[in-house]
Amino acid sequence: MGYTASDLRKGLKIMYEGQPYEITEYNFTKPGKGQSIYTCRLKHLLTSNTFVKNFRENDSFDKPDLETKRMHFSYKDGDNYVFVDENFEQAEVSETVLGERKFFLVDDIECEILYLDGKPVDIELPNFIERKVVSSDPAVKGNTAAGKVMKPATVDGGYVVQVPIFVEEGEWIRIDTRTGAYADRIIGRK
Repeated sequence: MGYTASDLRKGLKIMYEGQPYEITEYNFTKPGKGQSIYTCRLKHLLTSNTFVKNFRENDSFDKPDLETKRMHFSYKDGDNYVFVDENFEQAEVSETVLGERKFFLVDDIECEILYLDGKPVDIELPNFIERKVVSSDPAVKGNTAAGKVMKPATVDGGYVVQVPIFVEEGEWIRIDTRTGAYADRIIGRK
């Protein structure tokens, strides 16, 4: 049993034209006359390409063969990242699937890996991770007049993130893994 257009919502994963997609944006419109219109932004689960598509009430979709597993990051092997579950089963996730999220992996971090037809296609990290700033320019006096001034900082692992000018080298910060943006500074952690 699949889905109908009335089942569509943000976060739902569907098969469309034989390909797996996730709905990342959703809007329902009921014009005065005619059928309802379901406008969705679809993100391809394998390539991450997105596009907007309008669907009608009578459209239907298959459910993709998806499975999620909780796993812990273990180590990097070439271009693949190895994860292990509680039964010591391993999964290799390619650097292509991870993208910039590879910078957020720390030893033993728990993740949810999404499988499509038995192959890892996506990974969900905890919403926030903590990283140490290893390189950052010092704040320049007089730079604060414009309000919230940001500067680039490199954290351990090599990721470069924009941080407020008061963040200094050697401090710990929290990064939102969903956006890759600075969240806040961690006071007291060395």
